[in-house]
Amino acid sequence: QVQLVESGGGLVQAGGSLRLSCAASRNIFSIATMSWYRQAPGKQRELVASITSVGTTNYADAVKGRFTISRDNAKNTVYLQMNNLKPEDAAVYYCKAVGRTSTTVGWSDYWGQGTQVTVSS
Repeated sequence: QVQLVESGGGLVQAGGSLRLSCAASRNIFSIATMSWYRQAPGKQRELVASITSVGTTNYADAVKGRFTISRDNAKNTVYLQMNNLKPEDAAVYYCKAVGRTSTTVGWSDYWGQGTQVTVSS
């Protein structure tokens, strides 16, 4: 069974920092793009940042210059360093991996369970 396990969420004051991690299970033997999404109450899930297998990154305008996405391919892990957090960054953060396993055909999307980020003003 494919699993993505997120960690690192929590409560932080505005202006503070958090680092999220997401580890994909080893049975995903090939991962293309890894991404972070977030969903605030009453809002749609939105893309925060993504990174390809060769390190090409993409960021939502709202987080450019404050968030940094990175990955460790050897560990099947993606990170999101969040600096200068704002109250509007508060949401449940989800990671997504586009990957292949030995038992599936083609590429599939895999999602983590989400981790809560709360920013106090």
